[in-house]
Amino acid sequence: MYVCSCFGITEQQVKQHADGGACTPRQIASACKAGTDCGSCVRRIQALLGRGSCPRRERADRGEPVLAELEDAA
Repeated sequence: MYVCSCFGITEQQVKQHADGGACTPRQIASACKAGTDCGSCVRRIQALLGRGSCPRRERADRGEPVLAELEDAA
């Protein structure tokens, strides 16, 4: 099912980005542009993200670098 019809982004794609560490609608937008055109999908993206676990937040809570995957690539 499409979440963002402006860019053809599906629920599955949003969930994949969330699994990859995107925790907010803004981070989803940075990953795939969803929510950056008309904005009507932002609430649906928020609902998909929910209040579940967030890998970035969990790393920050442990005192680990939040962007560890970028630091590893450098």
